[in-house]
Amino acid sequence: MALTGGVHELGSRHGRLLVKTRRAGLGAKMGHDLTIEATRWEGSATVDPDDPANSSVTVTVDADSLEVREGTGGVKPLTDSDRADIQRITREKILHTGRYPEIAFRSTRVAGTEQSFTIEGDLTIMGVTRPVTVRAAVSDDGRIHGTTTVVQSRWGIKPYSAFLGALRLSDDVTVEFAVALPPG
Repeated sequence: MALTGGVHELGSRHGRLLVKTRRAGLGAKMGHDLTIEATRWEGSATVDPDDPANSSVTVTVDADSLEVREGTGGVKPLTDSDRADIQRITREKILHTGRYPEIAFRSTRVAGTEQSFTIEGDLTIMGVTRPVTVRAAVSDDGRIHGTTTVVQSRWGIKPYSAFLGALRLSDDVTVEFAVALPPG
């Protein structure tokens, strides 16, 4: 399916933006691999199907909108109380959302074909900006799916740990999205 050229509004009503974490450490079997959704985000995509280099993307995420959707693995199921604790810790102790309320991405280069492309850009988390590369493709239903890996420590984020580090999150997290471009 072909992408429609023009400027398109993006946001949580047009698709999903997920962060996936993995457990690490000797106590990994005690924790959960998490799927966290950004429930409030917005942006825009400028699409030039004839020349992808003229395309661009910006996205801003409300850092307080990160909600735990799923926890897999572990010796016991993830409870609503666990979800609330994880969200509070993420906001207060990991991302410091009171001081850094937004996570932002701004593309610097788009390359590839209309069906499969990369988006290089600057990701800002907690006031630190680093480059990332997003790999994306258009599915048969016209939705754009993409993924990138974020190494938390590159942005000064100390991955969560417990039990003196025996249980911790892996430093790298996967960011995935699936979005339909509304008419421009």
